[in-house]
Amino acid sequence: MNLPEAVIPAFLRAIRVNRPFLTAEGAAEEVRKQELRPGSYSPRKKLHPDVAVSVRRHSGRPVYTVAPTGSTPSGEVIYVHGGGWVHEINPYQWALIAQVAAEANTRVTVPIYELLPYGSAVSTNEFIVDLFEDVKTEHNEVRLAGDSAGGQIALSAALTLRDRGHADIRTVLISPPLDLTLSNPDIGGVLPKDPWLAVEGIRAVAKRWAGDLPITDPKISPLLGDFDGLGPILLLTGTHEILNPDAHLLVSKARAAGVEVTLLERDAAVHAFPLLPTRPAAAARARIVAALRA
Repeated sequence: MNLPEAVIPAFLRAIRVNRPFLTAEGAAEEVRKQELRPGSYSPRKKLHPDVAVSVRRHSGRPVYTVAPTGSTPSGEVIYVHGGGWVHEINPYQWALIAQVAAEANTRVTVPIYELLPYGSAVSTNEFIVDLFEDVKTEHNEVRLAGDSAGGQIALSAALTLRDRGHADIRTVLISPPLDLTLSNPDIGGVLPKDPWLAVEGIRAVAKRWAGDLPITDPKISPLLGDFDGLGPILLLTGTHEILNPDAHLLVSKARAAGVEVTLLERDAAVHAFPLLPTRPAAAARARIVAALRA
């Protein structure tokens, strides 16, 4: 069932979804809460009628594979879920993963990476890079995708993989945080319109995720890296999210480096809008599927 897109911001404000991001103290409390009672990462038993789900361990962590059942899959996608580096993968993310596997006829690998307070940008970057090289074969194209914090992790991994000789990796990024200093002066103009995110809490969580790295390191702020040698990027963003101004900087910087970038920007849409149960989100998901076909 699709909801009217116009009701989404009011609903998010009513349930105070932005509470963990308003202050550094709220962010710390959210990390403690999730540490004490972590959410489930398991997919629903009947995720999609046309996919099969399996799980294995890689570097001690669960890694799921979602693959189409009616044909031989072509290529591989590593999908990194969002959740502010604090929350586990949710049903909306699983639904998108299943749709990509079924409709793009591709195998989707889903790493359940370690979250705060135990995970970090360095260990997760190493995990995703190692996983990419594990599933990569001579004739197997591997693409990277992620939403929100997962988009940051995916793009940072693409930069590291480029440095290791894996050029032209295709990426799909849904509302990624790109510069965790959040110093873009245009953020202040978007902040009153964003019902989901806020600056102080994100900065606090990002600082913990960075660990011993400076917040400007491309493993935590990929916008500050060198984009030469990256493959095509599909970037999805809403104008009512504070990450939107940096999305435009990414487009300019990537294109200046010769990278093909497609920007899918939805006016008045909120953070991670393609995951929501609305008609515009469904259209965005179709674009994601098309971009992730091998």
